[in-house]
Amino acid sequence: MRPLVRQHRHRVDAQCPCFELRTETNLASRRNRRGRARLFRLQLSGFKTGEIERRGRKVTLGPTAASIGDDVVYIGNRGDATLCVIDAKTLACGECVPLSTDYSITPDGVLYVAATKEVWITTRPVSSSNVEAAKALQVFDASDPRHLKRKTKTPLDGLGEGYAADNGRGLFYTNVEGTGTTVAVDMRTKKIVSKWNPGSADVGGLALDSARRFLFVACRDHVVNLDAGHDGKIIDSLLTGAGLDNIDYSADRKIIYAAAEQAATLTIAEVGDDGKFHLKATVPTVKGARSVVAGKGETAYLIDPAEGRILKLIRK
Repeated sequence: MRPLVRQHRHRVDAQCPCFELRTETNLASRRNRRGRARLFRLQLSGFKTGEIERRGRKVTLGPTAASIGDDVVYIGNRGDATLCVIDAKTLACGECVPLSTDYSITPDGVLYVAATKEVWITTRPVSSSNVEAAKALQVFDASDPRHLKRKTKTPLDGLGEGYAADNGRGLFYTNVEGTGTTVAVDMRTKKIVSKWNPGSADVGGLALDSARRFLFVACRDHVVNLDAGHDGKIIDSLLTGAGLDNIDYSADRKIIYAAAEQAATLTIAEVGDDGKFHLKATVPTVKGARSVVAGKGETAYLIDPAEGRILKLIRK
């Protein structure tokens, strides 16, 4: 049987001759008889879809977020406003619990917090009539990983956007839309303990270097490095081009990745011990690619929503 892998090379500009972008159509790997890795696509189906209001228009959505827990994967489904439990080995779907009793809010970002055995969720309203209900972080008890229980919520001044967790210090970070602030929440008390200004009203994803306490905030066209150990002081800023969403950070390599959907570029920068950014490369991508995940070494993966594919960045 032939490997179910198709790759297409994308031209890289002169600024980054050491990197190459490829299209990966498959998400999981197995090994053939010779021990070579072969990629296969694993697909979960059966999730409900539904119509919600987004930025003034009606759209149909299904699952949009996932986080890995203890032998399970938690899936946030905006189609029916639920959080579902998937067995990580068998891929069988377990319980799906609503985020609210009236189904008025849907999951946006989903993160399993190992320090407290909880699932923390940023939310969005089903319609513009219930925006206020979505201005909070929802917390579910995951002490029994396969049976989630609604636990509590942390009120916010706006909609939560992006997330990062410092399990060692017991802190959960998120941005707040509208106010353009970055907040730190105590995982134990569920209270906001710090509120910082990253210098932009248009905030997106977050990434964290917990060892050096650098908190990276995606703004519309740049990334800001906040010193989480010194009252959120702005250390440095990195221009990326317009259209940032979820950024990611490789703690091993000390490299930040930021994909700009409008600029159609991936910015790669090393972060020094002083918190300053040092640009390594700017890689052309495709319009609409705005979320990136750091892999092993200097590999990274980008989502191309328009074509329904994953782009893989490798170092040549």
